[in-house]
Amino acid sequence: MQPNEDKEAADFSKKVGEKAQRKLKALHNDNRGIWMGLGMMGIVGWAVVVPTLLGALFGVWLDKAYPETFSWTLSGLIIGLFVGCIIAWNWINKEHKEINQNNDDE
Repeated sequence: MQPNEDKEAADFSKKVGEKAQRKLKALHNDNRGIWMGLGMMGIVGWAVVVPTLLGALFGVWLDKAYPETFSWTLSGLIIGLFVGCIIAWNWINKEHKEINQNNDDE
């Protein structure tokens, strides 16, 4: 074997070892399954839906109390959707960091 082939073989062995370690870790960490994924989707969904509905309801109230040429309801809906997406993004980002931190600790 030549030195270049030795390096390629070592790199290949390292990659295979890393994949094997990940598979073993996944087998031992079986508490995350499909139900956890569905639960996370539900939480993210509610994190977007609740502020959106609250913004729309606030907009309806503003339309009744202070009628204007533009729609307060639509404005509240858009603002609520934006706020909900920011909340969901922050929550997913926090969970992602926590998962990566747990993987690094192990």
